[in-house]
Amino acid sequence: MRFGWIGAGAKGVAVALALLLGAASAQAQTQQSPAPSFEQDDLAIRTSSGEIKFRVELALSPPQQQYGLMFRQKLDPYTGMLFDFGAPRIVSMWMMNTLIPLDMVFIAADGRIVNVAANTKPMSTDTILSQGPAKGVLEIAGGTARLLGIKAGDVVLHRVFGTGK
Repeated sequence: MRFGWIGAGAKGVAVALALLLGAASAQAQTQQSPAPSFEQDDLAIRTSSGEIKFRVELALSPPQQQYGLMFRQKLDPYTGMLFDFGAPRIVSMWMMNTLIPLDMVFIAADGRIVNVAANTKPMSTDTILSQGPAKGVLEIAGGTARLLGIKAGDVVLHRVFGTGK
């Protein structure tokens, strides 16, 4: 990678160094900023083999949705985070600052699972898309959907979709 300051003298080096330090400082602030608080709730998924219950954190506001599961070292079994995006749309997600692989379960407004993006790559900024309009996304530990038989067409039971309490 080439930098524009090569051959620009001491002033150019100083400017480049200041820019690099500023970027590092901004990244450190992101990592050190406190996580927003999340309400917790119960959720179930009706699969062909029965209902599977989870305890989830709710990401309802834009700051909560932006932070999501960033910087988490682990995710306990049968836990996750439910994102409610309101009106159904094609949803795009990414894994920036997310340290663990996740399964992203994209959910239509009626609670039906649209698709599952399995074992998403930690720290990636690659876009992960729903394969149809989704109102929400359930993030669970990577590999959980396959292990429990969660797939497209199964139904998420939760008040966000009008299918639960």
